[in-house]
Order: sequence, then structure tokens, then C-alpha cells
Amino acid sequence: MKTGDLIIDREAFFISHILIRWYDQNKRDLPWRETKDPYFIWLSEVILQQTRVAQGYDYYTRFTESFPTVASLAEAHEDEVLKLWQGLGYYSRARNLHAAAKMIVSDFDGVFPSIYKDILSLKGIGEYTAAAIGSFAFELPHAVVDGNVFRVLSRLFGIATPIDTTQGKKLFTDLANELLDQKHPGEHNQAIMEFGALQCVPVSPNCSICPLSDICLAYSQNKVTAYPVKQGKTKVKERYFNYLDIRIGSFMFLNKRTGNDIWKNLYELPLIETEEKLTLDQLQETEAFLQIFEKGGNISIHPMGITLKHVLSHRIIYANFYTVTITEDAAIQERFLKIDQADLFNFAISRLVDRYLERRSEGDLFA
Repeated sequence: MKTGDLIIDREAFFISHILIRWYDQNKRDLPWRETKDPYFIWLSEVILQQTRVAQGYDYYTRFTESFPTVASLAEAHEDEVLKLWQGLGYYSRARNLHAAAKMIVSDFDGVFPSIYKDILSLKGIGEYTAAAIGSFAFELPHAVVDGNVFRVLSRLFGIATPIDTTQGKKLFTDLANELLDQKHPGEHNQAIMEFGALQCVPVSPNCSICPLSDICLAYSQNKVTAYPVKQGKTKVKERYFNYLDIRIGSFMFLNKRTGNDIWKNLYELPLIETEEKLTLDQLQETEAFLQIFEKGGNISIHPMGITLKHVLSHRIIYANFYTVTITEDAAIQERFLKIDQADLFNFAISRLVDRYLERRSEGDLFA
């Protein structure tokens, strides 16, 4: 290694050797670790982003059974992919997964690319995912850098550079690549991520049994919980949703979300978003409400008495729900999709609306 690097070759080998030995003794038995198929590895990596392993396991099984090949995923309708993804959140992952499968079919003749820059060119794949797929499937020498790796390296070397800055990301990426076992990059990457997930955990790590505690600067300085360092938190925005559960006979109405907002291309109940929480009387006076029901005939509206709080990464949504019974639906059909209530399960809907429907079904959803 070059003069001035954080570590030298001997130390890098020593650390990697300890990590891999620990991994061999402690790793979890997970199906995506039993394959070198880049398609299955890719599915697992995308599913596990922002997702607990226990929850991701079920979705991985669903996707591999429903779409056993890249071609089968590419040929599926987007609504089918979103429906299978329902409940996992961060739906852009599913849309990118579908788009990338189409790219593999059109640009790479249906064969998953084995060159790093080609993997990186796929829709929704960043440096971390490309490094993971490349090293796990093809033994490409690229280090993964995720939250677990940030934590392990920042504590091990006592690095106070914020991980959410350009400087920090470059520093940790360079360091991770210095540590990487060039002969076994896949196993090394698996090992350091698993080490962060099971041993060097965010809160109350058991440093007394850590095989790296003798050389860990954070441990020697009694500052383990001070790392990793972040520059600052993203401001959370509060949003207020008013959902209208509109019914006429055995039919109900849905709206498909478009644009670049959350839950793109998912279905939901007709929605009026407001700047603050409104009473029923205030809601009925809004221009949006009047436009929806200007030709709705006689209507009967009742608050469900449910306010659901839904927390996303940078947003908190407060949702109120209202049941609306109408006698005429011609004008409303121009705005929303009319479906038989029994067909609701065919549509991919947001988890927030799904939570409401689950609660309502505990009473009599289709009354």
C-alpha cells in the first residue's frame, strides 16, 4: 500500500482473516448465500435494503417463486410486481427492479452482466449493490460500504469524519477497499457486513467477546457508542391525508398515484391532502371536496374515528378516513376507478391504506 494509507498490508490481511474466520463460525444460514446466481443475489440485495432480514426472507421466497428468471421478471406487468412487493415499502425499489430486468433482457441478451461498470449501469443499482453482486457472484474486487461497514470501520479506526458527507463516504470507501481480501472479496464482504449486523451492533455491542477488541480504537478509548458520526439529521416533514372510502352498493373507488411523490403507481382511496388537520366540516368546505362531489347526488359522510400515523424516512403522515355513501357515481367515475369491493385484493395498495382496510375488515368491510 501507499505511504499515508490508514493501514498497511499486514494489518489488512490480519483484520480480513479475523473477520472471515468469525463469519465462518457465526454466519446466519440464508438462502441467497447458497447461490452464485447474480439474479438471486440481486433480488436479495434490493429486497433487504431498508428491510429486516426476517421480513425480507418471505419476500425473497415470493419473488424467486413468482419470477424464477430475469426474463420472467422483465415480462411481468408492473402492477403484478408492485402487488407482490406490497407491504415492503420504498416502492421505487420494485419499479427499478422491474426496469433493470428489462434492461438486462434488452441490453445484455437476458444474461446478467459480470463486469462492474455494466452492473452499475442497471436501473436502481448503486455502488454498494454493484459491489455486493459483483463480489458475491463473480468475485470482483470491490468493497461493499453500507451502514454495517460504516459502523465497524469507524469504531475500529476511531474515525470521526461524518459518514453522511462526501468526504466521509470517500474515506470509508477507500478504507474498505484497502482492507478487502483481493483473493476472496465475496467472503470478505459478507463477513464484514455480518460482523456489523450481529457483533458490532449499533446499541450495546458485547465488546468483551469481539475478536477485534484488542485493536479497536473506539473500544480502547471507551467511545464505542460515539461512532459512527453523522453530520445532521434530515428535517422530517409532516403531511395530512384525508382518505374518502366512497361506496355505492357493492362498489368502491380507487385512485392510482402518479408523479414523483411517494407510492408512485400504487392504488389508494380517493385522497384530499391538506396543510393541517381538518374537522369534517372544514374538509367539506375545501375546493377539492366540492369538486369531487359536485355531481354526486345525495351523499352521506361519516368520520371513521381513525387517525393513523405512518412514519417514512423523511415524512410523517397523519391520515384520517371517512366513509362516504353516494347515490350517483357518473361524475366520480370520471375521476376514480370503480371496482367491485371483492376485487380489491387484485390491486397493489399503499401500506397506510391497507392498515385502514385491515381495521375496517375486523368489523364489516363490505357492509
